[in-house]
Amino acid sequence: MNRKLTSLVVGAALAVSSTFAMASKDIVDTAVGAGNFKTLVTAVQAAGLVDTLKGKGPFTVFAPTDEAFAKIPKADLDALLKDKAKLAAVLTYHVVPAAVMAKDVKAGDVKTVNGKTIKITTDKGVMVNNAKVIKTDVAASNGVIHAIDTVLMP
Repeated sequence: MNRKLTSLVVGAALAVSSTFAMASKDIVDTAVGAGNFKTLVTAVQAAGLVDTLKGKGPFTVFAPTDEAFAKIPKADLDALLKDKAKLAAVLTYHVVPAAVMAKDVKAGDVKTVNGKTIKITTDKGVMVNNAKVIKTDVAASNGVIHAIDTVLMP
């Protein structure tokens, strides 16, 4: 690789890593601090995924807001929160095993941590399946959170 190209690659890598280095809190603590992901944090705890999302990463989490969870009938949400395996499958469907900032999002199918794919479209704003991305680039030390308005179901 020539020097100029090497410098560009190294510079880009440093820019991305410095974005995450500036964030002192991991994905879970960042979600807690944001204040509008209380139900998501409760679900992550119920599914036993706290240690995973505090791990090295990097992760991109398409995080449903509390309002997104409120769209689910209470009885259905309560049942989901009690079914650890199903809850883990739903939550890991919201996580991509890479850090993708909004400027780098491209339309297409993306594999999630649970092994299934989500469809990203960009023609009417960024959509993840049927969920609209409503806030982007909430940086964490081990990845990034993009808030969405609907809970994704695998």
